[in-house]
Amino acid sequence: MITSELPVLQDSVESGQDTVSLSMSMSELDDIGDGKTKKKRGRPGRPPAPNKKPRKSPSEKGPMGVQRGRKANGMAQQNGEGDPVTLFEVVKQGKSAMQSVVDDWIESYKQDRDLALLDLINFFIQCSGCKGTVRIEMFRNMQNAEIIRKMTEEFDEDSGDYPLTISGPLWKKFRYNFCEFICVLIRQCQYSIIYDEYMMDTVISLLTGLSDSQVRAFRHTSTLAAMKLMTALVNVALNLSINQDNTQRQYEAERNKMAGKRANEKLELLLQRRKELQENQDEIENMMNSVFKGIFVHRYRDAIAEIRAICIEEIGVWMKMYSDAFLNDSYLKYVGWTLHDRQGEVRLKCLKALQNLYTNRELFPKLELFTNRFKDRIVSMTLDKEYDVAVEAIRLVTLILQGSEDALSNEDCENVYHLVYSAHRPVAVAAGEFLHRKLFSRHDPQAEEALAKRRGRSSPNGNLIRMLVLFFLESELHEHAAYLVDSLWENSQELLKDWECMTELLLEEPVQGEEVLLDRQESALIELTVCTIRQAAEAHPPVGRGTGKRVLTAKERKMQIDDKNKLTEHFIMALPMLLSKYQTDAEKVANLLQIPQYFDLDVYSAGRMEKHLEALLKQIKFVVEKHTDTEVLEACSKTYSILCSEKYTIMNRVDIAHSQLIDELADRFNHSVEELLQAGEEADDDDIYNVLSTLRRLTAFHNAHDLTRWDLFGNCYRLLRTGIEQGSMPEQIAVQALQCSHYSILWQLVKITEGAPSKYYNDYGDIIKETLSKTRQTDKILCAKTLILSLQQLFNELIQDQGPNLDRTSSHVSGIKELARRFALTFGLDQIKTREAVATLHKDGIEFAFKYQNPKGPEYPPANLAFLEVLCEFSSKLLRQDKKTVHSYLEKFMTEQMMERREDIWLPLISYRNSLLTGGDEDRMSITSSSSSSKAGSIRSKKGRPPLHKKRIEEESVEGSWMMRNDTLQTPGALQTPQLTSTVLRENPRQAAEHLSEPGSESDYVHNPQLQMSWLGQQKMEEVNRKERTAMNYMKARSGGVRQTVRGLMEDDAEPIFEDVMMSSRGQLEDMSEEFEDTMVIDLPPSRNRRERAELRPDFFDSAAMIEDESGFTMPMF
Repeated sequence: MITSELPVLQDSVESGQDTVSLSMSMSELDDIGDGKTKKKRGRPGRPPAPNKKPRKSPSEKGPMGVQRGRKANGMAQQNGEGDPVTLFEVVKQGKSAMQSVVDDWIESYKQDRDLALLDLINFFIQCSGCKGTVRIEMFRNMQNAEIIRKMTEEFDEDSGDYPLTISGPLWKKFRYNFCEFICVLIRQCQYSIIYDEYMMDTVISLLTGLSDSQVRAFRHTSTLAAMKLMTALVNVALNLSINQDNTQRQYEAERNKMAGKRANEKLELLLQRRKELQENQDEIENMMNSVFKGIFVHRYRDAIAEIRAICIEEIGVWMKMYSDAFLNDSYLKYVGWTLHDRQGEVRLKCLKALQNLYTNRELFPKLELFTNRFKDRIVSMTLDKEYDVAVEAIRLVTLILQGSEDALSNEDCENVYHLVYSAHRPVAVAAGEFLHRKLFSRHDPQAEEALAKRRGRSSPNGNLIRMLVLFFLESELHEHAAYLVDSLWENSQELLKDWECMTELLLEEPVQGEEVLLDRQESALIELTVCTIRQAAEAHPPVGRGTGKRVLTAKERKMQIDDKNKLTEHFIMALPMLLSKYQTDAEKVANLLQIPQYFDLDVYSAGRMEKHLEALLKQIKFVVEKHTDTEVLEACSKTYSILCSEKYTIMNRVDIAHSQLIDELADRFNHSVEELLQAGEEADDDDIYNVLSTLRRLTAFHNAHDLTRWDLFGNCYRLLRTGIEQGSMPEQIAVQALQCSHYSILWQLVKITEGAPSKYYNDYGDIIKETLSKTRQTDKILCAKTLILSLQQLFNELIQDQGPNLDRTSSHVSGIKELARRFALTFGLDQIKTREAVATLHKDGIEFAFKYQNPKGPEYPPANLAFLEVLCEFSSKLLRQDKKTVHSYLEKFMTEQMMERREDIWLPLISYRNSLLTGGDEDRMSITSSSSSSKAGSIRSKKGRPPLHKKRIEEESVEGSWMMRNDTLQTPGALQTPQLTSTVLRENPRQAAEHLSEPGSESDYVHNPQLQMSWLGQQKMEEVNRKERTAMNYMKARSGGVRQTVRGLMEDDAEPIFEDVMMSSRGQLEDMSEEFEDTMVIDLPPSRNRRERAELRPDFFDSAAMIEDESGFTMPMF
């Protein structure tokens, strides 16, 4: 398949046709009959025959002669405004059709082929990003190597960008146009010009030289051009081969006619035609040999990954397009070797190239040896560290499985099976497709239907569902049923939505002579059924898969609604029967009671199915009466809560049933409490069980329902008071009584809160805002310290209430973070005016976070480390350069162990560091002061900072220098002795006792104005001094070490392009042979050992290449 960068050639033909229709440009029609002398050439992949003259290599050709000259730029085309533009600009703009551009070039080639070729040469040079131009004198007197060396000298080395690497839609379109131009050029010249032994020799010679350049732009551009040129030549060779076959058939048919009907003239014409086609075929094959041996064999192991990827992508196209010539082991081995490439994009191209081959089952016999040799590597790539590569590897293994099930062993399949539980959804879905092909595609439909009919089932999928259950149980990952269902959802939806079959398997009675589901199999099937219901109703992956809920398309939304109606109509009737059968099994019942939350409850009324609702409520009541397990009771409570929703008409019916149930439980509870309290110390186990079991049920319901009208709090209080006074209350009863009392209090608080007025809180908020505003106007730094101390006080209170192990997801911590976010908003947008205040706030916050060490030891986080999560809310208010300063100050408190820790308890430190590192690498101020932004922004030069006198003016406009302020700030009398010590007094007493006095405390800050005004400046000065010391040490070491360093760089050879790319252990890769290692040496000119390598390198084009086995024996690779 031609890649997206190269349009499909339009000369597509089929071998069964008698004639082949070939498009032909009008500019070549005059040359078809021209006589020309051609050389006989061998086919690619084998040396030329002894009686055939070999093609000269590009280096053996002499200077290219020029018969007559034009201006240096050669052919000049016209744009829409009449201005001359180069061929490069025409292709880049893409305003003209490529066929028209090529036809114009062919016409100019007929008039003066040297000048036309000069245009083409400059086209390739300019497409590489080189500003130089090949002049007519250079073209006439210099060889290719000299021209390329001259262009290399004129290359702009300051910029690493060139057309193929520049981003943007214009250059993306240019790449497409560039590839299309080469394709159309060969297509339009395929009848005469490419056989003149001049045009193609010149182009191939130029591209070969450029591809051997040390300049990446030349090498990249020429390799892409050569590979697309080769693809076009392969298409020409394929057409010639088909034409030869058709001509041969016509000749055989004419020769087999009777002598009287045989046309001798036609036979002679067919013989002449066949001879010309064979000569053309030999010529094309010789060109392909030159490109393959001169460019591909060297560049498929280039140091640049993108160049390697281009080569592998195109060889895949050749093997699929012309499989008779290219799909053999001599070419496949390059793809197989490159499967070990260290760059993911190259491995990805290998896999996609192979997918295009394995898709066609007719090609499997030719791929058999390759499959046997590289199957293990392909299977191991399903664990590739790059997910895109792993996905394509799984798809390739699936294609191999479809082509031949015997090609994969059980161990190979098991390596893919477990990936259905991967957290990365594309990997899991690809593994799900493999599992579907392996397990669910080998059943006998007729036998399945016969079995279903015999058992009275409505669906023939019974055995397939059994296989799914067995796979789930054998994987021993029962808590990941949702992941398994999600992995199979795209390929096995019909099976996974067959809820009728699942229900029949669960409800059917055992029949003699046939296997029935075991207990664990029934539990697994119920769990899988619930997961399929959730997937269909919610239409999004489970938690942990994907980045969140996406917007459904109209088609997906319609399918979701249909699925929800289907499952509702079925399980409204089936669920009561399932609960009735399994009502004594806590695990099964808890899972089954999750189903109603996915119902469309309007179906009860619209479908007149109230009797099924009554059956469901009856079964739920039985479950409540039979179970005391918390999970089952909470599932029942949740189901009642869902069915009691006010937006459904069934609410009243459900509410009556729910009230009746609570009435019975409450009466039973009151009676059993009286008996227990009367019995006192003589109470037996039955009395305790009656109270405990009933209280468990009521507590589970009180969690989701308001039961205050049953006054459960009174009897719970009596139980607790008796336990306190007499000390004989069982612990389980006390725990349940406390929990039930807790829920009762919470429900009463909800009622109180719902009716409370809100005007007081609005007025109080306005007072706080005004107070903060006045404080900030008086002293920004003192205001910042007040804010951070307030947050510290709240944090200390939380520590005292909850202990050192805070739940960072709790509402209390979220409330402190929300308050910090609102405090941060009070600093406004002018970061320069609040610069010093925000930095001081961070300083105090860091010191507070590391103030107390963890009593468990240094390997545990400091006691207040979670406060850094609150401090993150102020990071956005720091200037970018100040973030680096604060980060340096933070690192003073951190040990090396802290920097390496990644556990959850260290997340506050990790988050805070990340907030400081974001945007901290730039030295520009992100926001200028409002008083100087309009002027300072206009006078800044593009290359540097503003002039010194203007910088001083700007500094004076932001209330003095932020770096070193020597003036002493006098605090106004009203704030001379602020009441800020309450935080210290309310800290954890045990921690405060250990640290009565500490440097940098609040008292030091208040009584040392100099410290208050210059902390940020001091940090900056320390950073400057440190950099100066580092620079001095570097200068001392540089004079002695630079020569050795340069010498070492010059002596380094190109690094190998292979490494372990697996997520598993490195020992899984097979050892590479000596020959293989030799093929992967980067062959770039001029290298010290190039000549030595050239002498040792074998002919990789030869199919008899040898590779050494792991055992040490030498054996043929294919």
